[in-house]
Amino acid sequence: MSKQLLRSGTSIGANTRESRNAQSRLDFLNKLNIALKEADETAYWLDLLHATEYIDDKMYTSLNSDCDEIISILVRIIINIKDNPTKD
Repeated sequence: MSKQLLRSGTSIGANTRESRNAQSRLDFLNKLNIALKEADETAYWLDLLHATEYIDDKMYTSLNSDCDEIISILVRIIINIKDNPTKD
C-alpha cells in the first residue's frame, strides 16, 4: 500500500509539471485531470493506510489535509479552464 501511495503521490507532481509544456490547452487540461485522478487515488491510499493503522491519526490528518488542498487547487484550475474557453 505504501508503494501505491508513493506512486500516486509522485504522479500528481509529475503530471502537473508535464502540463507546463502542454502542446495545447486541451493537452494542459488533460494533464491536470490526470493529476486530479492521481490525487484522488492518493487520498484513497491514505484512507486505507489509516484504517489499517499503518499510519497514526496525526500523520493521517496532516497528509490528508495536504492532499485535500491539492485536490481543491486542481479542481479550481480545471473549472476555471473549462469556464473560460479560448482557442489554441
